Amino acid sequence: PSGEQQTPALTGRGGEPAPAEPPRPRLRERYTFEHFVVGANNRLAFAASEGVASVHGRLYKSLFLYGAAGLGKTHLLQAIGHRTMDAGLKVIYISAEQFTNQIITAIQQRRQDDFRARYRSADVLLIDDIQFIVGKEQTQQEFFHTFNDLYEAGRQIVITSDKSPALIPHLEERLRTRFEWGMIADIQAPDLETRVADRKSTRLNSSHGYISY
Repeated sequence: PSGEQQTPALTGRGGEPAPAEPPRPRLRERYTFEHFVVGANNRLAFAASEGVASVHGRLYKSLFLYGAAGLGKTHLLQAIGHRTMDAGLKVIYISAEQFTNQIITAIQQRRQDDFRARYRSADVLLIDDIQFIVGKEQTQQEFFHTFNDLYEAGRQIVITSDKSPALIPHLEERLRTRFEWGMIADIQAPDLETRVADRKSTRLNSSHGYISY
């Protein structure tokens, strides 16, 4: 199907609609741990990601993955999503840009409480490209409080960025501090052997009907 699965409206107190459950994340089929090519450049990030997917909220409550575009951050983020959803956990996967857009909509509709309840009830929050919240004061404020609530509740938070927290320009200091509370792992450019293995893996996936991105 081309659209998101719709969640039926629920009724809360006084007949008001209750906060809608977020739709099940749409993850790419091949973005699993089994299809990730591990090399010296990404071994720590892979191990940390697999670890939090297996024992969410207990190994590292917060995992921050960073590296240049195209090196596998989104692949690992979605692999965590696949593994934790298979375990029956409530998973929210979203980009920082989508998170911002949802905040704007919630403010316009005066439904900030519903927005907060939805995100702060997640077992696992996966957010891609966090650097895009820089300069957006309301978004940074909401994410700060969401992060705090989930962290204190022992939930799992996984964040990706193109830079380490220390190097994201103009990021609020209180957010930078929070991001540094947990495990930080970088993904570097692959060596020749890993690039060759990755190309072989991509060809194999394509022959089995997977789409190469």
